[in-house]
Amino acid sequence: MANTNECYIAALHLVKEAGSIIREGINQPKDLMTKSSDIDFVTEWDQKVEKLLFEGISSKFPDHKFIGEEDTALGKKVELTDAPTWIIDPIDGTMNFVHGLPHTCISIALLVNKITEIGIIYNPILEQLFTARKGQGAFLNGAPINVSGVKELSKALLLLEMGTSREPERIKVVLENVTKLITKVHGIRAFGSAALNMCMVAFGAVDVTFEFGIHSWDVAAGEIIIKEAGGVCIDPAGGPFDVLSRRVLCASTMELAQELAKVLTQYYPKRD
Repeated sequence: MANTNECYIAALHLVKEAGSIIREGINQPKDLMTKSSDIDFVTEWDQKVEKLLFEGISSKFPDHKFIGEEDTALGKKVELTDAPTWIIDPIDGTMNFVHGLPHTCISIALLVNKITEIGIIYNPILEQLFTARKGQGAFLNGAPINVSGVKELSKALLLLEMGTSREPERIKVVLENVTKLITKVHGIRAFGSAALNMCMVAFGAVDVTFEFGIHSWDVAAGEIIIKEAGGVCIDPAGGPFDVLSRRVLCASTMELAQELAKVLTQYYPKRD
C-alpha cells in the first residue's frame, strides 16, 4: 500500500476541498431525506461530500476499502478487515448543518490492520482543522493540542448528546444519565456532533464525553486525535474501546473515564 504520509497528504487535500461544499450548502435550502428515524437526516450535500472523498481516494489508492455513513445508509454492510480502510462521515452534525448552526464537520480516518493511522476532522465553517497521525501528536490548525488532564468528575465539563434515535429505552437511559450526572459534574453541554465533541476533549476545552448509539464513522477519527493529545477512549462500561460497538467514552485521563463509567446507566445498541 501507499505509505501513510501519501495517504495523509491526499486526504487533507480532499477534506479541504470538501469543506467548500459545506460552506456553500450550510445556508442553502435543503431537500431532506431520513434514515433511521424522522430526525436522522441526510442531504444532497452529505452525498456530494462523500462522493468527492470516495472518488478522490479511490483514484489514488484503488486497493483501499471504505466504510461511509451514506454508503451504509443505502444498505452496504459494514466490514472492517485488515486492509487499509477509510471510515468517513461526510457531514457529522447534519442536524446542525440543516439549521445553519456552524458546529458541523467532515470526519475521516484511515485504519490499517484495524489500527487507526490517520484522523482528520474539519469544521470548514469555523475553520477548525483537527489532525492526528499515529505517534505524531494531535493538532488544531497546525498547532499542538493536549487534553486538560482533569481527573475528577466533580471538576469535569461533560459533553453528551440526545442523539437521533427515538427508541424509548435509549431515551430513558439518556434522561436517566442526565439526571444522575447534573449534580456530579462541573457542567453539561450538548453541541450536536460526536466528532467535534471528541475534538473538544482533545483540545482541553471539555474534559469528558460519552455517547450510546453513534457509529464507527462518528468516532474513528476522533479516537486517534484524543489519544495523540494525551487522552483516552474506552467503552462506557470501562472496557477497551471498540470502533464498531456504537458506544464510546472519551476523557482527559483514565481516572476520569473510569469514574464516569462506574456511574453511567448502560445502553447496548446493535453493533455496526
